[in-house]
Amino acid sequence: MDWASEATPQTEAQVRLAPRCPEIVEAAIERGITSIVHFTRARPGLVGILARSAVMARRDLPEDVRLRHVYEENAVDRSRDQPWHGYVNLSVTTINKRFFQFSQREHPHEEWVILEFGPEILGDPGVVFCTTNNAYPVVHRSAELRGFNQMFAPVVPWGYQGSVSTRRAQRRKQTTDPQAEILYPFALSLDHLHTITVSDDATHDTVAGTLFNLRSELPHDPRIIPRPEAFR
Repeated sequence: MDWASEATPQTEAQVRLAPRCPEIVEAAIERGITSIVHFTRARPGLVGILARSAVMARRDLPEDVRLRHVYEENAVDRSRDQPWHGYVNLSVTTINKRFFQFSQREHPHEEWVILEFGPEILGDPGVVFCTTNNAYPVVHRSAELRGFNQMFAPVVPWGYQGSVSTRRAQRRKQTTDPQAEILYPFALSLDHLHTITVSDDATHDTVAGTLFNLRSELPHDPRIIPRPEAFR
């Protein structure tokens, strides 16, 4: 495949000057995409996100005066994608189950949530699209509509052993490689957060209590939906 030009990390000044790409949002809606997702722990992850009214990039979390005392990584070793630590990692439609299972092993007995954002965020300036896990050397990172479309290419390389993902039973709203990522620059506001998915009633109660305590920080009230299959 003739892959799109490779993207490089941008500065905040560069992103401010970049245009929106509404055609990406249109393409996502045409595919039936309703959710761009990010998983985190109910505590401290969701608490910090709500307190900051944004999902912050990994690079900036230890420096934030409101978050640095509660910040704890899901995965300690993220050296393979270090140049991109200024970006928030997201997935299309479903979470990266492989990385989620790893995170669960790192933090057993924790409650987890999935934040679901509307596809409108895909058209924001500076968003980068990755064909596979951003840490893999075979990843193709590109911006604009062509970068978005190649996440749904017929065949996508992944991993380290010449492996490929091919489109078979995936729905149109699912990427070819389940580990494909969207990189959102710096901080993702909660303006388009529409749902918080939880795995059970206990986590539902935890999230409901957190939302009640921090409701003044939110632009609106997202739904809380129990859907255990989203985590499996």
